[in-house]
Amino acid sequence: GLGDVYKRQMQTAEARISASAFADTKPHYDILDGLRGVAAMIVVAFHLLETYSKGPAYQVLNHGYLAVDFFFILSGFVIGYAYDDRWKKKMSVKDFLKRRLIRLHPMVVMGAVIGAVMFYFQGCSVWDVSAVSLSMLLTATLLNALLIPATPGSEIRGLGEMYPLNGPSWSLFFEYIGLSLIHISEPTRPEPI
Repeated sequence: GLGDVYKRQMQTAEARISASAFADTKPHYDILDGLRGVAAMIVVAFHLLETYSKGPAYQVLNHGYLAVDFFFILSGFVIGYAYDDRWKKKMSVKDFLKRRLIRLHPMVVMGAVIGAVMFYFQGCSVWDVSAVSLSMLLTATLLNALLIPATPGSEIRGLGEMYPLNGPSWSLFFEYIGLSLIHISEPTRPEPI
């Protein structure tokens, strides 16, 4: 039955990666990767089809953006699963936030830099790159790299975006807010007996 499938999947995951190989290793669930892949394809298809749609009534994936909500839910589960044992071993919220920052922020910085290069060299009929000074571009890049939302004076594309150089950064911005709320609302843990 379903229990046997679960046991086989757990044994397969344990056989692939020995727990002694990595101290923090837990069984890996391939189904979650598959669900994440499907959600990613839905988001990409939604944005591509949205571009060529005559309007919301004509969109093929009218609610495809909800896959982003699924990512947030899945991320919460995966983070909770991955860090569950560590919380029990008295990992502090500060250590948790440090781990998340080390894992996520290098990609935020890289995305901001790639976005700045693409903005400068790609050009577009919607915005005039020549009207954006190098100092404005560097300011926008720094703000994006620090995950500080663009203000009306620093939004270089003129489209009112939070992160004009790397639009998806908004999701990490809200993840950081959520993680900060965990830190603020951390209850005092009782000492183990």
